Amino acid sequence: MIRSLWHRWRAARGREGRAAAYVAALIAEPPAADVAWLTEHGTGGDADHARWELRYARRALGMVTAQRDALDDRTASEVARALEEAMNADPVVAPDRRRIASRQLNARLRAYAEAVDRHEAPGTGHHLGRALLDFAGRSAPANEELIASAGDIASRYLEEANLALRDCYGAAALPEDVAPSAMVAKR
Repeated sequence: MIRSLWHRWRAARGREGRAAAYVAALIAEPPAADVAWLTEHGTGGDADHARWELRYARRALGMVTAQRDALDDRTASEVARALEEAMNADPVVAPDRRRIASRQLNARLRAYAEAVDRHEAPGTGHHLGRALLDFAGRSAPANEELIASAGDIASRYLEEANLALRDCYGAAALPEDVAPSAMVAKR
């Protein structure tokens, strides 16, 4: 009995540690070049807004990745809990603004999840780029080149989140002679 409790406690602590490590990758500051690009092309010169939009994009796309690509069904909820804790402790968010920041992140999470789920032309990168520019508040219509550049940034964040997820939680591994479709349970 005690041994079983001990193993469950250790397993839970291990999952919390992996979630915290993954969230640490998600809350990293966006690269200065990305901030400069979005400041010029999306926020009308507002670097602080650009930085926040890129922070939200990285975090939201990290949650999308945890929901879609995790090997364990518990991962997304563990990551959400760790991300909420990190955001509540974030020194750049005033305590009286944390609920607003949470609502803003949730709005972006929904939009980016929809963008990733849209499979029609012109493609996921386009939909991600459009979402990033829309949240940045771009007032002038964006041409395809700007949307593609914004999509490149968001797609890179999605790829980085996926790499961090695999680093923290491991990658799926199948034997060489087994097709992924063979792993689906027959009913």
